[in-house]
Amino acid sequence: MPRVPGQIDLAKRQAILDAAGAVLAERGMAASMAEIARRAGVSKQTIYNHFGRKAELVSALSERRTQEMTAPLRTPEATANPEDALAGFAASLLATAVAPNSIAFMRMVIQGAADMPELARALYDAGPRASRGRLADFLAAEHAAGRLNVPDPRQAAEFFGGMALGSYQMAGLLGADRDLGEAQIAAIAREAAVRFLRAYGA
Repeated sequence: MPRVPGQIDLAKRQAILDAAGAVLAERGMAASMAEIARRAGVSKQTIYNHFGRKAELVSALSERRTQEMTAPLRTPEATANPEDALAGFAASLLATAVAPNSIAFMRMVIQGAADMPELARALYDAGPRASRGRLADFLAAEHAAGRLNVPDPRQAAEFFGGMALGSYQMAGLLGADRDLGEAQIAAIAREAAVRFLRAYGA
């Protein structure tokens, strides 16, 4: 059965974002839109139609990762079991941060940040800032419901993000591989959630 236009647009959008992530990790912020278009199997004009400028493309790519990372905070069970929600978020955050493709991407971003601050800012705003903001919103809602005692949700979100990431991302960026497996990531995430809730329990 043929796809409707909306489905086609969504498939193209995902293909563009997949290609952008791969090309940016390989070439950095200087990666050409032409190369991204070639890798995605679309025209350059199609990318501009979907995203406008490269900054919007980088922002959309970062936003997609943020949506994936913060998904555990939006499940129906999240408010009933904040420990599981926080552990899920921490595991997703850490797994994303230490993944080889994410490390390669971040290295390229750091190298090009001084020359292309607009792109670096777009990535930061839609990525780390947005993910911490959504965690802060979750904590604020838990505080309002009386399940947690978090008078400053944004500060607490920063604390929790730091607990989850530790020095693991920095080790990856510097090539000092910590070789975290799935079980280790889950254990770190759970411990971070447990200790955070001890500090901020109602």
